[in-house]
Amino acid sequence: MTDKVRNNMHRETILFLLVAIIMGNSLMTAALDQTIITTNESGLNNSEPTEQSSLPEKPVLQPKETAPVTGNYVLNDTAGKPCIKVSMGVEYIVIEKKKASYFNLDPSTTLATGRCGQKEAVLSLAIVGEGGYLDLTFEKEGNISYVSKVRANLAPSKGNKNYPGVIEHEKLFPTAADHSLKCNSQTEFHLAENLRVKLGPLQFQAFKLTNGKFGEEVECWADFNKRIFPIIIGATVVGLLLIAVLSFLIIRDHHRQAGYDRI
Repeated sequence: MTDKVRNNMHRETILFLLVAIIMGNSLMTAALDQTIITTNESGLNNSEPTEQSSLPEKPVLQPKETAPVTGNYVLNDTAGKPCIKVSMGVEYIVIEKKKASYFNLDPSTTLATGRCGQKEAVLSLAIVGEGGYLDLTFEKEGNISYVSKVRANLAPSKGNKNYPGVIEHEKLFPTAADHSLKCNSQTEFHLAENLRVKLGPLQFQAFKLTNGKFGEEVECWADFNKRIFPIIIGATVVGLLLIAVLSFLIIRDHHRQAGYDRI
């Protein structure tokens, strides 16, 4: 084979390889472009979220009252140990023009933060999107802990009005150390003229939790009163019936004795 033929074959081979490489790159680019377009259409790889998806919805007040969902919240100290554990449902009640509207706290859109101290600890539950918050301040005196402050704010979606409120310098739900307070009854706090917060059912423990679990349960006064009140009423009714029966028997015997004396 002559050198001229070899050179022609070499040039044809190089030309064929260049054409193949160019066509391959074109096909790969088209495939990649198609994949990116498909991903964006499905919404799975959108690097620029729309305004609707980036802004969480603010609380929407409801005209009727419903039972709130029970949320479980744990606050850890700097060492990673729980210092507050709370399980409760939260309902906001807004009063406007003597008309009540309601909003239930959703645990899935609530962020739990706060601080842990030796004698004071605060659990703050914030509604995502600056929709409001609920702060519970726990204090410790000796072997007893209690809630000293309840502070809340609600910023509904309708209008620009906020509804803040607070009660403080209290000794609510006193509980001994290593014990948890449990209350199946709902407890309503009047934080302001137009804002109330209702908690329940609830269980909480602050400052010391063994293995992050609730300690021995202590019954709240509301549950105790509900349980003991029917017993007191029943005992009172039975007592009144016994007094009535005894009075009847005494009067009857007195009349009989008077009859015998005449004879």
